[in-house]
Amino acid sequence: MKKDLIFDYFSDLFSCHGFNLYMIGSASRDFLLNNKIQDYDFASDATPNDMKKFLLTANYTFERFGCVKLNYKGKNIDITTLRKEEDYLDARHPNKINFTKNLNEDCERRDFTINALYIDSNYKVIDFYNGLEHLKNKVLKAIGDASLRIKEDPLRILRAYRFKIQYNLVFNEELKSAILDNIYSLNKLNKNKIYEEIKKLTKTL
Repeated sequence: MKKDLIFDYFSDLFSCHGFNLYMIGSASRDFLLNNKIQDYDFASDATPNDMKKFLLTANYTFERFGCVKLNYKGKNIDITTLRKEEDYLDARHPNKINFTKNLNEDCERRDFTINALYIDSNYKVIDFYNGLEHLKNKVLKAIGDASLRIKEDPLRILRAYRFKIQYNLVFNEELKSAILDNIYSLNKLNKNKIYEEIKKLTKTL
């Protein structure tokens, strides 16, 4: 069975402290496509306060959002606590988050189905929204209401185009309409965030 040494290391570390760790986002997607993983996205039922006991050198700047960052063997590692989110009042960040142990609840707040493929420590894929099928058929589809996902965070428009180009995907009709209807919302974004996303996009060309 194919494995990833970095994921195995962190999965074992979290397990030793009584927590679960999942590969998610770009990491799980690239793993399943047999692409080289550039950066690692993990999700865990451990909170930042829990992680402080065994990830002593991590960056906890964004712990209020459940996000912990660190560098390991030259790789950027992002670990996010499983969470539920409430309204996005600033078109970028949720007004309130609540940590959860429920994977399905965490999945509901994510953007696209191909970004919501959880891989557990046994390399079992947990897929609530048919993301594997969409990845195989090269379709980009939002989780839930596509227009709502875009309104929550307009940066998802640029992310959608980055994924489209990077993985040769097509938008499903609902997502295509949602992007066209909400394209004006890009004006709400911080220019630095737009620049960062465009920089990521150029790396895929």
